[in-house]
Amino acid sequence: MKKYLLFAVSIILLSSCIKNTEPLQELKLLPIDEVTVPPFFTFNQVDTIKVKYTLPNSCHHFHSVYYQYQDTTRIIAIRAVKNLETSCAEITQQIEYKIPILVSQREDYLLKFWKGKDNQQEDIFEEIIINVK
Repeated sequence: MKKYLLFAVSIILLSSCIKNTEPLQELKLLPIDEVTVPPFFTFNQVDTIKVKYTLPNSCHHFHSVYYQYQDTTRIIAIRAVKNLETSCAEITQQIEYKIPILVSQREDYLLKFWKGKDNQQEDIFEEIIINVK
């Protein structure tokens, strides 16, 4: 019994000494600067929209597209990861990203592109309606 207790205490002590080597990061949304959309979507086809966004410095990198469904509305933003442990070069970089959209509804799409927040911390969107043919 003493051996098991000694072994358990040893494991706990050793595991508490191991450093967490994962970098300290945060996930954040980046506003969309520009949007290019087709004149219409074709039902049951994959259409593409293009967005441009800006990485504010060298500590940010692309993570994923935030794409939320709400009935016929789609809310779109860019997710980025910010590294909190390194010094950052203050170099902005604008990037174009193509987002494929499977047109699975016959109703028109309302695309809401996140542009940031206003002075009252309310979300600002650019809204575009795309007809489906």
